[in-house]
Amino acid sequence: MSRAQQPSRRTVLAVAVAAAVAGTASPATAAGDTAAEPDDTAGRPVDNHAWTTYSDWRGGTADGTRAVAGHRPGVVIGAPAGTTAYTDPHTGTTATWEYATWTSPVHPLAVPATEVIASWNAHTPAGTWIQIQLQGTYSDGTATPWYVMGRWAAGDGDIKRTSVDDQTDGKSTIWTDTFAIDDGSTGLRLASYRLRLTLYRKPGAKNTPTVWRLGAMGSDVPDRFTVPATAPGLARELIVPRYSQEIHKGQYPEYDNGGEAWCSPTSSQMIIEYWGGRLTAEQLAWVDPSYADPQVCHAARYTYDYQYAGCGNWPFNAAYAATFKDLQGVVTRLGSLTDLETLIAAGIPAITSQSFLKEELTGAGYGTSGHLMTVIGFTAEGDVIANDPASPGDEAVRRVYKRREWENIWLRTKRYNASGKVVSGTGGVCYLYFPACPTPRQRKALAAVGVR
Repeated sequence: MSRAQQPSRRTVLAVAVAAAVAGTASPATAAGDTAAEPDDTAGRPVDNHAWTTYSDWRGGTADGTRAVAGHRPGVVIGAPAGTTAYTDPHTGTTATWEYATWTSPVHPLAVPATEVIASWNAHTPAGTWIQIQLQGTYSDGTATPWYVMGRWAAGDGDIKRTSVDDQTDGKSTIWTDTFAIDDGSTGLRLASYRLRLTLYRKPGAKNTPTVWRLGAMGSDVPDRFTVPATAPGLARELIVPRYSQEIHKGQYPEYDNGGEAWCSPTSSQMIIEYWGGRLTAEQLAWVDPSYADPQVCHAARYTYDYQYAGCGNWPFNAAYAATFKDLQGVVTRLGSLTDLETLIAAGIPAITSQSFLKEELTGAGYGTSGHLMTVIGFTAEGDVIANDPASPGDEAVRRVYKRREWENIWLRTKRYNASGKVVSGTGGVCYLYFPACPTPRQRKALAAVGVR
């Protein structure tokens, strides 16, 4: 729920809507095991591209990095390109770091985009961290600056992971984790982009960050208050752990105080544990032993964005998921409940972002300007089975929401708030966490929704 409550996110959504108005564990099967035929990815308003293979890492431009093969190919520091000083804005500490860079080839967007969100999966042992940047070319032929999409470490002992505010060139702006065209009604779009990784470590150290996956999702979802209804195509429920964010209200003010601010890490932890990710007693030793579900507190701490001052940074959640053994995480947009049925049929749950008034979602009992929950299945009638962390306790987390209501609040890009003002919706944003080596069926389902 906290994401839309932050100033940067509220601002970008308000600007986007104003411009538009001016211009215009293990799976368990219930009943059935076949989804409707997945949509062809051609014609989708989303382009999700990633670099993941040994060939990919050898194909970029390296300055001090080298590609590594194996079970999970990646890129690491080889011979550092040099040293640099970094002053952490959240601690005031200045330190010197060795660094090396890897720059991707230019990726022409199949969908010239109004928004781009990067995702990465990496291992950053103590004494290391990474920076992710994006530079693109607009549809008018001009170029963006190199924008910082995140400064990230799995831990928080060396730097404080952070987004970077106040990045704009008068045509586009970075809003926490999202590149956005300032005024989409002009027709300006991002036509292509490349990403640059900078890997850092303490001078003279032998350890190195390893980046296994780097990519971005570009999208140009049309403005809409309603979306077409889809017909039910699947009845199946995945058995996913249930955690409430609300039982953590008031815990750890330094990580945004628990409760409604923790919908994203709570959802992330549910899906991580579905895939077998577990935290050790040693990892959880810092949590107050009187708190229930300490793994949720841990997820909040290690997804926390010190600039955003919250746990709702989308790529930071995906990157956190990928710190667990053999998991990948990406941020994308889906186009329909049929897409979700395709994933559920292959045993892949999803974390979705939506906003709605209390009366728009029967049985929720609340309204929200931005909330994450997990989709874990569908009833025989086609209604959505969700693990909704905005529940008073773990036992109440499993909910069934009406298909048509849920589909619309998730996929629309415009809505009316409680004051009758036009504000934005998320347009189908979701996080997908899945194995580093998917089964053929999982790979086929992911490809069907545009993720490879």
